[in-house]
Amino acid sequence: MNTYRYTFAAACPGNGEQIIYSLELQNADMVRVEHIKTACALHREGFQEHIAQDLHSRFGGRLTLRAMHHGVEIETVLGAIQP
Repeated sequence: MNTYRYTFAAACPGNGEQIIYSLELQNADMVRVEHIKTACALHREGFQEHIAQDLHSRFGGRLTLRAMHHGVEIETVLGAIQP
């Protein structure tokens, strides 16, 4: 099992505030770091749940995306841990 962690920023569609996201991706297969960085960079703006769904569709595995939105911490978890 490989665990990848990456931090990136995207604008909130509601007010343009920059939100700092913390991504954790667990995958039995190798995921190229460059692909993670590029996929995250494609999200200049968006809602956390939509960003998480897109990243999970690209990489599979188990994805956890965390961020603080206007004082509310949100954690989105998608997928199951692969054997």
